[in-house]
Amino acid sequence: MKRKAKTYTISAVADQYSLHPQTLRMYEREGLLKPSRSEGNTRLYTDPDLERLELILALTRDLGVNLAGVEIILNMREKMDAMQQEFERFFQYLQSHAEELTNFGEPPAEGTSDALVPLTRTAALRRRAFRG
Repeated sequence: MKRKAKTYTISAVADQYSLHPQTLRMYEREGLLKPSRSEGNTRLYTDPDLERLELILALTRDLGVNLAGVEIILNMREKMDAMQQEFERFFQYLQSHAEELTNFGEPPAEGTSDALVPLTRTAALRRRAFRG
């Protein structure tokens, strides 16, 4: 059974972070926060929303970054996270194909049908062709 994520109303978040609710609405209008909505259209903030809000507040209050700068920083962080995930997927691929990649260029084992086999065969044929 899936547990429902804990959510917080705009007034609870505003009180917790010493903000006016209008500030949270402005962050939403600017696309910096994207709270979900209840059936009655009440904004509902989750723990990840609060983590993002804390980053926004650190950037604006502590570092003096304006909202345009905050947007750029948040977008860059999202792109970096996506790149990190892509790198991790690629690294897992390399780990799972390490033996095959180590033997790249050698004739494939009999009965092998992995995706890199045609490339391996092609590389081996090229190597033979260049040797004469």
